[in-house]
Amino acid sequence: MKRAVISDIHGNLEALQAVLKDIDAQNITDVVCLGDIIGYGPNPCECLDLVMKRASKTILGNHDQAALFDPEGFNPVALQAIYWTRDQLDNASGPKDQVDKRWDFLGELPRQFQDRDFLFVHGSPRDPTNEYVFPEYIFDQRKMELLFSKIDKYCFMGHTHLPGVFTTACEFVTPSECDQVFRMSYDKLLVNVGSVGQPRDDDPRSCYVVVDEAESTLTYRRIEYDFEKTAKKIYDEPDLNDMLGDRLRFGR
Repeated sequence: MKRAVISDIHGNLEALQAVLKDIDAQNITDVVCLGDIIGYGPNPCECLDLVMKRASKTILGNHDQAALFDPEGFNPVALQAIYWTRDQLDNASGPKDQVDKRWDFLGELPRQFQDRDFLFVHGSPRDPTNEYVFPEYIFDQRKMELLFSKIDKYCFMGHTHLPGVFTTACEFVTPSECDQVFRMSYDKLLVNVGSVGQPRDDDPRSCYVVVDEAESTLTYRRIEYDFEKTAKKIYDEPDLNDMLGDRLRFGR
């Protein structure tokens, strides 16, 4: 069985469409989304509609949560973007039931999802929505032990937009270090799947993971998309900061 795990789309329709096309080309039908469908990007409604249609399971991200409730801990650029996103969702064109359906979908998203050996969260197994797990945490053995104590076997997460695999030996293995394919031969793993719509590892291509249970492998997929088109949409919106478009060019 193969499963695609995507995360952190952030309203980037061009990136999401490119990733879904790649998933289809591999005949993968099971797609899990780890949240942050919206926030930052210019197409929140369209991205929500696609995720609602294509994902078998979706987890609540912190930007999804911020659209529903009062945002906490957001910098001014992110805060401005989430208020703009709310307006887009409230005032979207089309039937009222479709507008309501998007809000209902967001409001019903779970904070985590367990499927046999696989735990799916947005942030971390300790705080499924808000905690960041950065690569430098490997230098804090106590912190890593606490995180691993919260899982039975494998945990998939997003949030930092930095793809790579944490092992119980306090290693962080980047996709390039494992030639994009990581063998699941460890007792426990924390897997960051990267970001579809706003990569931050100096690579502008979208990133997601394919899990092959039969082969016990994780494969990182990097997908090119028209980030200039997305950036222009951002520049054309006065309430979205231009840096949100600029960063797409550099994967930062």
